[in-house]
Amino acid sequence: MPDLAALLPAGPGFALGPGSALLLVLLSAFTALLTAGLGLGGGVLLLGGMAFLVPPAALIPVHGVVQIGANAGRTWLLRQHTDHGILLPFAIGALAGTLAGGSLALQLPPHWLNLALVLFILWAAWGRWPALRGRAERAGLWAGGLGISFLSMFVGATGPLVASLMKSRAMDRQRHMATFSACMTLQHGLKIAAFGLFGFQFAPWLPLLAAMIASGFIGTWLGERWLAGRSDAGFQRVLAWLLTAMALQLLWQATAPFR
Repeated sequence: MPDLAALLPAGPGFALGPGSALLLVLLSAFTALLTAGLGLGGGVLLLGGMAFLVPPAALIPVHGVVQIGANAGRTWLLRQHTDHGILLPFAIGALAGTLAGGSLALQLPPHWLNLALVLFILWAAWGRWPALRGRAERAGLWAGGLGISFLSMFVGATGPLVASLMKSRAMDRQRHMATFSACMTLQHGLKIAAFGLFGFQFAPWLPLLAAMIASGFIGTWLGERWLAGRSDAGFQRVLAWLLTAMALQLLWQATAPFR
């Protein structure tokens, strides 16, 4: 398939074959369906699958482009449910966090950041968040946007952290998903802009990225149909267990240098 191969990214010591490209496109659809249907988990699963096929230097920026496509699709489909009172303070913090994280992206060991993520996610899933109102609540969202966007520059899939922040508001499933997707779209957009400024070349990846984003939108549409037909009962409990599963996966990655 020489014509198809010409559209796929390649570089020194690396060439993505048509079979691997097809697998990435299908994985994008499945993980988008999972995220739209259950609330989170698809971004981390996609990152893990891509790690087997995409060079490490390209993994975080390429994953960010696919994720902004999937999250923008969810944001559009669920736009009437978005909580803009959460989105604005999160956006202010996200901009500051992305700038700070970008300036330190090559200096901090990622396994220590992953260990911090584990502790935060487990506490967010099962701990009791303080009941903040008014200015205190907006400050918490600002701080959350800053800290999570800072970490996103190092670990890529920070969906569980954003979901943790959303969980503190105890929203119903559709309002949660709409607001979560809008926050993730914003965060990934800022991250992509930062990597572009750092000099990452997105152009060779564009045909594959377009296919993965298109398949992700299809997965989002199917997942949203599934989400609309599900009951709110037990949604927060399922969310807590999914966050715990993400934390355990991060813990395994974080302890790799010590094993």
